[in-house]
Amino acid sequence: MSNNNIVIREIRKADDIDIAEVIRSVLIEFGVPKVGTAYADKSLDKMTETYNKDKAKYFVIDNNGRIIGGAGVSQLDNFEGHVCELQKMYFLPEARGIGLGSQMMEICLKQAKAFGFEKCYLETMPYMEDARKLYKKVGFKMLDKPLGDTGHYSCNVWMIKNLE
Repeated sequence: MSNNNIVIREIRKADDIDIAEVIRSVLIEFGVPKVGTAYADKSLDKMTETYNKDKAKYFVIDNNGRIIGGAGVSQLDNFEGHVCELQKMYFLPEARGIGLGSQMMEICLKQAKAFGFEKCYLETMPYMEDARKLYKKVGFKMLDKPLGDTGHYSCNVWMIKNLE
């Protein structure tokens, strides 16, 4: 697939159904539990509304009008301090392995810094190996326990990155 028609842009209301389908599709592909993960988040069906608040932004990967991935940043829930969370970063198979993960990560981390966050936290699963490789490549470090309370109790890999 050529990157010529691919654009990473802010989410629009018209993208809500498509990005929810992308995220659920990827979670099913990886056999992720439907409870205690992003799969069960009520926000999945109203992503534009969810990220329409201070210090929050969600981006989608638009391939000629078709949404093939996304990721966002927002204040880490139930946590004191200037820590954001990298949220709901999922790509369809066609969007993987062509550099879009690195591009999306750069956009999200740049946005987090612009919002004034000092650290970026994320939660993932042990078998999402390619994602973990990308996170480590850009400087995320493993944590021994979760921060805040995201409600994603089935995610048991926690990572953090200093943004300074």
